[in-house]
Amino acid sequence: MKRLASSMILAALLMAPNLQGQILNKSSFELNREPWTIPIGNGIADVFFQNGSIWIGTGSGLGRTDDGGNNWHNFREEDGIGKSSISAIAFKGNTIWIATSFDTLVDEGLLPAGAGLSFSDDNGLTWNHVPQPGVTPVQNITFDIAFVDSTIWITSFGGGLKRSDNWGQSWQDSPPDDLPFDAFENLNHRAFSAIYADSTLWVGTAGGINRSTDKGETWVNFSHQNQANPISGNFVVALAYQKWQDRRILWAATIETNDSLEVRAVSYSDDLGFTWKTSLEGEFPHNFAFDDSVVYVATDNGLFKSIDFGQTWANFPIIIDSNSNEQLLTHEVFSAAVSPGHVLWLGSAGGLAKTQDDGNTWRVFRSFESLLDNDNVSETYAYPNPFSPLRHSQFRGEGHVRFHYRVKESGSVSVSVYDFAMALVRKVEEGILRQGDAEYDAVWDGRNDFGERVANGVYFYRVDLPGSEPAWGKVIVMD
Repeated sequence: MKRLASSMILAALLMAPNLQGQILNKSSFELNREPWTIPIGNGIADVFFQNGSIWIGTGSGLGRTDDGGNNWHNFREEDGIGKSSISAIAFKGNTIWIATSFDTLVDEGLLPAGAGLSFSDDNGLTWNHVPQPGVTPVQNITFDIAFVDSTIWITSFGGGLKRSDNWGQSWQDSPPDDLPFDAFENLNHRAFSAIYADSTLWVGTAGGINRSTDKGETWVNFSHQNQANPISGNFVVALAYQKWQDRRILWAATIETNDSLEVRAVSYSDDLGFTWKTSLEGEFPHNFAFDDSVVYVATDNGLFKSIDFGQTWANFPIIIDSNSNEQLLTHEVFSAAVSPGHVLWLGSAGGLAKTQDDGNTWRVFRSFESLLDNDNVSETYAYPNPFSPLRHSQFRGEGHVRFHYRVKESGSVSVSVYDFAMALVRKVEEGILRQGDAEYDAVWDGRNDFGERVANGVYFYRVDLPGSEPAWGKVIVMD
């Protein structure tokens, strides 16, 4: 499930209506178009392994690789899915369901909005689109999807918990208790996560974890306040279910709400929620993955691993591509998945990574605009641009901008930054050996050669390339 801001649980929500009709819109595109060699985006909110493929949900759309990341089939609004960011992914057999969201400008300012749901049963060749259920899509984003037999359950911020018994043509408000739906007054009606496992439906809300063993007819609520050994916090942003031999464990990402005794942590139970244990207190968890008995947790502070069911944890060190030395310049890990052969995939704010040897070596995948296929474009560009050292690509307290460039002939490359008066500010790379017919990134943290953060303004950079004239680019530094 996509990362949520904790302040959202205190916002006034717009109400969702009762049962209403929806229109299914079908669209298609040519599947035999050339696949991409890079993923669709770098902010990886979700990673799933399903039916032999890795699927990723990003801020730019949906991606799928069938060959371990060498080639990608990427899907955007023009391909038949909803617009903008992927907010949820779920599978039922060979059918994939996704939810999407976007930002919209209203009288109150820029607010998130749900763009509806889309599903495909042919690996993305064609899509059916379902409009966002509710009176309005504003502040009504679908964050999770679960299936109970032929019934679809969705958790939506403003719309609460809803169910559809007819493949999304109509929806019914189904709060996880016997009270009338009221997401404004009832925190337990603000739904964020859901899973169905071993004939049990679990729903995480801003009011705790809810369990139903009769497909949503009756519910039991577990909160920080109503148990002797409770969950750490009532804002439940993710749920996952681990099966290993005779063990059955429900894992939850539990964040504090408005009780000062609550803390953010991982909460887990092996007795259907009657008692809970907590670990990783102080960390903001986003998602879980399992490899037999091994547990992985994606957090704001990187990826954690436990081999003893949560008693102790190890934090993965800095992730660097073993071939290119490309580094993930972020601490924020949003998702993880395991594919056959114990291959671990990690989705972060700065790209996708995978390891086949328990983190000893990594391969990093990032999205960028390629310079290799067009001789009419510049030899270099900077991204993000404008660049904020206080906001962009934060890692170890520093922001980073990438100078992307291509090399036609093998040889040494140097990259230098100059101010508006063309005085040298920083040598970013000097005499680095690069292979020809390839493209690379030089990374600058926005500081000069004395370690001082540069002032706002326009800066130029020069890439000295083997066998050709230097390439020049411009970056705007702005906080």
